[in-house]
Amino acid sequence: MLQQILLVIHVLLSISIIGLVLLQRGKGADAGAGFGSGASGTVFGARGSSTFFSKTTAILATCFFATSLSLAYSASHRTAAAPKSLLEQVPATAPTGTTSSAPAAPQAAPDAPAK
Repeated sequence: MLQQILLVIHVLLSISIIGLVLLQRGKGADAGAGFGSGASGTVFGARGSSTFFSKTTAILATCFFATSLSLAYSASHRTAAAPKSLLEQVPATAPTGTTSSAPAAPQAAPDAPAK
């Protein structure tokens, strides 16, 4: 149950990081500011957008790293769970009445009746 919750949080963090990275302006975006497109980056202030997005990305990346480590730890320290297949449920002991560990020979099929 805890591993499933961590997995959901991990996926949500990864989607959030992708969204934040796509919202950020690149270093080359300042070249277009000389031609009149510089006003589009003033939603969080001229300087505030880079620090806000950078800090938020760093926090989400740290949480993503922590959930990655938690998922790896929980996967490597799994307790013995209930068997998942029929072969795991069958006991490994030899059937009663046999003395050897070799499998029993198949019985011959009865003869077909004559026509």
